[in-house]
Amino acid sequence: EVHLVESGGGLVQAGGSLRLSCTASGFTFEDYAIGWFRQAPGKEREGVSCISSSDGSTYYSDSVKGRFTLSSDNAKDTVYLQMNSLKPEDTAVYYCAAEAIYYSDNTSIRTRCYDGMDYWGKGTPVTVSS
Repeated sequence: EVHLVESGGGLVQAGGSLRLSCTASGFTFEDYAIGWFRQAPGKEREGVSCISSSDGSTYYSDSVKGRFTLSSDNAKDTVYLQMNSLKPEDTAVYYCAAEAIYYSDNTSIRTRCYDGMDYWGKGTPVTVSS
């Protein structure tokens, strides 16, 4: 069974930084997509940043491009989201999600980040004060 556990959320002032972590377990997929999504109160879920293990392709939403960086430590089965220059509009619950990529599935990482994924963590809240 796949488990995704997020950590690192909290309260930060505008302009500050946070690093979110997502530790995965139970993966049996040869290839997978994993990424970060967020949902603010009263707003739709947004795919923030996702990566494909099959080709390393990465997606960032326009709202975070240049400020957020997705990285991974395969030895620790952990992906990180480094968030810099945070803005009040970044306030949301951030979720880690993942799914298998099967052979012959050419769905782009951008589409996967738009549509959501099969496995989800419980989320970690981020609050950016002005």
